[in-house]
Amino acid sequence: MNRIYLEPRVREYARGREILARFPHAELVEVASHWNIPGLHGNEGLARDWVRVKRETLVLGVRKTLAVRPNGRSADFIAPGVANGCAMSCAYCYVPRRKGYANPITTFVNVEEVTAFLARHARAQGEKTVPDQVDPRAWVYDVGENSDLSVDALLSDNVRDLVTLFRGLPNAKASFATKFVNRDLLDYDPRGRTRIRFSLMPRSVARVVDVRTSPIRERIAAVNDFVEAGYEVHLNFSPVIVYDGWRRDYAALFEEVDDALSDAAKAQLACEVIFLTHHEGLHDVNLRWHPRAEDLLWVPRVQEEKRSQQGGTAVRYRTGMKGQMVRVFRDLLTERMPYCRVRYAF
Repeated sequence: MNRIYLEPRVREYARGREILARFPHAELVEVASHWNIPGLHGNEGLARDWVRVKRETLVLGVRKTLAVRPNGRSADFIAPGVANGCAMSCAYCYVPRRKGYANPITTFVNVEEVTAFLARHARAQGEKTVPDQVDPRAWVYDVGENSDLSVDALLSDNVRDLVTLFRGLPNAKASFATKFVNRDLLDYDPRGRTRIRFSLMPRSVARVVDVRTSPIRERIAAVNDFVEAGYEVHLNFSPVIVYDGWRRDYAALFEEVDDALSDAAKAQLACEVIFLTHHEGLHDVNLRWHPRAEDLLWVPRVQEEKRSQQGGTAVRYRTGMKGQMVRVFRDLLTERMPYCRVRYAF
């Protein structure tokens, strides 16, 4: 890292001091808020340097709001994250919609406050008595909604602390999706209490839109090792992007996964399926640094406007057409990977 923006209280926390010690030569710039950094957030000129900013810049902050949100799809609850932003540059990522023209990692240093809050919340839930598609027995907390924890683990022990927390919670699990294979996580000893969802898509598309991520073949190859290390491992087919030949490419992907997985991995496998949504603001940013991706992501003839659960406006595949595509996807998956339960698809 060449430059670290930090809130004044960061040095009060051991985790903040640990991270700063890892980058002794970085320029330190104090800011009042990690959410509003002059010259970084909202700086239209930085869009052309999208990847460089992610590579060279880190933001350190103190998380002020500790709250969970009900979810019901990927998890029972969305936990307060210990980071947001990402060093990777997936062209469809929704997080940059909130930040403008730059989206480096922001790491929160008050991890002890976050884990203590989550422990209290999990204890208050008591036993999960009604099985659902999220999990039959455990309350599941998505701990990585706005970042990729496999990458965050390269910067600090925040992720190790989360895995350690949930290892000791008998009624709860952590969950996060990832596009990066970080084999350091194999030593975290999760004991079945952390669910990793490896995101997959056809290689030809990933090469265009999954910028700076682990190759698809590497993600597939990691599944067996993470299962053996004690993780619950699911697949995250997200986003499903529709283009000429997408059915053929997904059929090939399913065959590749089936050939690679061990019996143990197959026995515990489930997946989620999320078709692409996009956003005009992100479309404009991408045109400045990666216009080729928009040939796949921005196709108005098959997309329509939608209002998100958070109140924002995005575009998705047209109603009716999308339902048909979801059915085609599920039929392909059932034919080639009948053991892979679909937790939800939309």
